[in-house]
Amino acid sequence: MRISKCASGFPLQTTPLQDLAAPAPQRRSRARGKRAANLSLSADVLDEARRLQINVSQVCDQHLREVVRRERESRWKAEHAAFIAAHNATLDQEGLPLDEWRSF
Repeated sequence: MRISKCASGFPLQTTPLQDLAAPAPQRRSRARGKRAANLSLSADVLDEARRLQINVSQVCDQHLREVVRRERESRWKAEHAAFIAAHNATLDQEGLPLDEWRSF
């Protein structure tokens, strides 16, 4: 299969079998919760958001998550560009490994 885009932008993570046997502790870590942050926002936009009853914290969190996802995907692609190019070149030269048995 030719690689053109990674669906999630992240490499697959493997877990050793011994780690699967024991359940993870159920404590809530601070890293997964929410933390207060000081932001500087344009006064007119903040006033309008409050007037429209927009949850500024939620909107900022959602947008920041998307920006972080895009940045991680971009960095993953840059880090793996050589492999992806080599993989695609091999497929261009040799075709798919089981292509002769494909029925569609």
